[in-house]
Amino acid sequence: MALMPKRVKYRKQQRGRVKGNAHRGHTVEFGDFGLQALDPAWVTARQIEAARIAANQIVKGEGKLFIRIFPHKPVSGLPAETRMGKGKGEPEYYAAVVRPGTVIFEVQGLTEDRAKMALNRAAHKFPIRCKMVRRRPKL
Repeated sequence: MALMPKRVKYRKQQRGRVKGNAHRGHTVEFGDFGLQALDPAWVTARQIEAARIAANQIVKGEGKLFIRIFPHKPVSGLPAETRMGKGKGEPEYYAAVVRPGTVIFEVQGLTEDRAKMALNRAAHKFPIRCKMVRRRPKL
């Protein structure tokens, strides 16, 4: 089932712009390896779910997969070939706003080879370039 907020204060939201790099959520916090975004994008709830399923097939019961992003942004749309006017369309899906540097997924309890395989499978489901990063030791 696709991710979406339980309740929202406002049903519809303006588009806005994705500019700048991530200054929060850009380090590996929970797992040993992470999947980091290199491009700005809206990642839909369906893409997150597809990537989760693909990565979990590799992780299985051996390790743990953490999802670090959540789709808060409602994206609305009008049907094709609709005349102008009649207001803004209904929310069609929810998306997560991802900036360059955001860690999307993390895995824990896997060898580096299996982690790379799992995160690579997940990365193929996203419309952006991603890279694998490892956890840095805390000073």
